[in-house]
Amino acid sequence: MLETLTRGFRSARDQFKGVTSLSEENVAEALRDVRASLLEADVDLEIVREFLKAVTERCVGEQINLRAGKKGRRMRVSASDHFTKACYEQLVELMGSEEPLPPATGTEVIMLVGLQGTGKTSTAAKLARHFESRNEPTLLVAADVRRPAAREQLRVLGDSVGVPVYDRDGQDAPAICAEGVDRAREQGKRRVILDTAGRLQIDDDLMVELEEIAQATSPTHTLLVCDAMMGREAVNVAKGFAERLKLDGLVLTKLDGDARGGAALAIRTATGVPIRYLTVGEGTDRLEAFRPEGLASRILGMGDVVGLMQDFEEVVDEEQAEAEAEKLLRGQFSLEDFLSQLRTLQKMGPLRDLMEKLPFAGDMFPDGVQVEGKELKRIEAMILSMTPQERKRPEIIDASRRARISRGSGTSDAELGEMIKRFDAMRGMMAQLGQGGGALGKIPGLGKLFGGGGGLPGMEGMDPSQLAGLGAGTPNREAARAMRAEQKRKQRKQKRKHKRRGKRR
Repeated sequence: MLETLTRGFRSARDQFKGVTSLSEENVAEALRDVRASLLEADVDLEIVREFLKAVTERCVGEQINLRAGKKGRRMRVSASDHFTKACYEQLVELMGSEEPLPPATGTEVIMLVGLQGTGKTSTAAKLARHFESRNEPTLLVAADVRRPAAREQLRVLGDSVGVPVYDRDGQDAPAICAEGVDRAREQGKRRVILDTAGRLQIDDDLMVELEEIAQATSPTHTLLVCDAMMGREAVNVAKGFAERLKLDGLVLTKLDGDARGGAALAIRTATGVPIRYLTVGEGTDRLEAFRPEGLASRILGMGDVVGLMQDFEEVVDEEQAEAEAEKLLRGQFSLEDFLSQLRTLQKMGPLRDLMEKLPFAGDMFPDGVQVEGKELKRIEAMILSMTPQERKRPEIIDASRRARISRGSGTSDAELGEMIKRFDAMRGMMAQLGQGGGALGKIPGLGKLFGGGGGLPGMEGMDPSQLAGLGAGTPNREAARAMRAEQKRKQRKQKRKHKRRGKRR
């Protein structure tokens, strides 16, 4: 997702390695990579120029403080950190603010419009599921009377999310929509979603029909559904709809399949209409409220901690999660617990999407590599082929047990051995890190385990730069720094031991 942009910003950031100050020359050099990636991502040239100018103004002439902090905390920052912060702030400004639809105050009508093939019908079902999860009873209205099987598709999707669909035969879409709104009011529904017809391109017949539907239903919100993979053309389509209809929101679909990201960056500036939601997969649960901070952080290759925590909260009980984390840090984590966490990961969506939300995870993989979920399935098969006793105490797995487990899981003896070895190493490392807390106490969600404040759900007390993964003082960097210091201490201890042995000889 958005690999083109991420690659350009990462390359620009790398140019500041070892650089202690920002100048007009080194900023301009770094921004060449950013400019190339923005243009390759299909962002309009004028928007690119404005973006580069704004980043330059934020960087050049700024005093670089190599040490910064507040409330007694000091941290090292670099020219790269300042440059990244400037890009982050400008990306957020370019994409606008976070504006999901507020809770309904009565029966509110949402009219979805867009071209054919952009994902309007599936978006209608995703929105319905989202509203129902917020205790806002919803009615779907099948108003696409032109596309074959469109109404049947909406009925199937409605059944899958447990939301009723109003539908009847006929070609009068405005009348069907008006009747659907009346039905919703009679039933006390809080939301009515109108799934309207689209065309392969904007034409007058389409616009007249949509204007008539708007006149008949007086929609509270009119959302344009745009295919992010269309790039700059999505921006042109949005402009065309905005000229004829009173749009008050955008939904960008198929963002998970968009390597470029031009539409996400440019569409708000081009239309003046806020992006309210993104869809990042085919499942009806793959709808996200648009968070420019999170998307900017992901574009910069720094993950999206807040988005990851929101995904986590969707599928995990908080008390269970903290109990498992505590067991992990005390070295009491079993393969049974590990299996539970693997299943949690699978519920949270595609593995590649989760990896992108982990800070700096993108730097761990070569460009173009695919992170597959098959590995999780393979590990799950190995653990399921074990007895309950073997899952609790993998050290009892001898050669005969290993042969039985390998046969049962369809894996090789070497693959099973490698999995157990990696699990033991992970458990030992986490237990060592957990002793006394240390840097892990500052990581969101683990602070509670060591008597600290905050915690995973709200991540209270953290400033936005830490959540975005910006600045040298982020929890991830502090944890890494603590681990490096511990490693160096052990190396020094080992050297002293060797010296003493040498003297004895």
